[in-house]
Amino acid sequence: MRSNNASVARELAAIGRRFYARGWVQGTSGNFSAVMSREPLRLAITASSVHKGQLRDAHILEIDDDAQIVGTRTRAPSAEARLHVEIVRRRNAGGVLHTHSIWGTILSGAWPHRDVLDIDGFEMLKGLSGVRTHAHIEHIPIIENDQDMARLAEVVGDTLDRNPDAHAFLLRRHGLYTWGDTLADAERHVEILEFLFEAIGRGATFRPEGGEREVDYGAIENS
Repeated sequence: MRSNNASVARELAAIGRRFYARGWVQGTSGNFSAVMSREPLRLAITASSVHKGQLRDAHILEIDDDAQIVGTRTRAPSAEARLHVEIVRRRNAGGVLHTHSIWGTILSGAWPHRDVLDIDGFEMLKGLSGVRTHAHIEHIPIIENDQDMARLAEVVGDTLDRNPDAHAFLLRRHGLYTWGDTLADAERHVEILEFLFEAIGRGATFRPEGGEREVDYGAIENS
């Protein structure tokens, strides 16, 4: 990592530690990136198999637009680096963050034949970039997980093209990917979406005292 990008490495490492403390990236799960330059495209990204509660500046690597390491490093970048590059290309994002929370994982796999999570009616939706009302419906695509990263990156790219207004997507039984114009925007999106996932998950089984029907906290529909 070049010295002039040391602050990016520090911030990514700090985000990892904050997310670990919230229970969103247990163990070595999750990965984070930030754009360092556009021409040529260079991303700072977390190394593979690093415990996020112990993430440090030295665990942040630099990759190019082929998701390959720039310079000499003994560590490998996240196995999902190709997905970060694809999101940056399609969304012109400045930061991409991937979490493995309990609620995101549960919701992404609770309905195995559904391919979108629709969230509406929550005031917290206004924390997403460009959203001005709780009446907004956020469509979050659910993508089948795949260990072939080149193939999965193609699916991610196609999904983003078909859902130009989406702020995020879920990998089934895996976790959340979201992004923002800046790293701070991406972190805010994680906080908003993880709140909403937990509200929906808990609300799905909540019954008011004396009530008989479940409270409607969001819906999952076919896209």
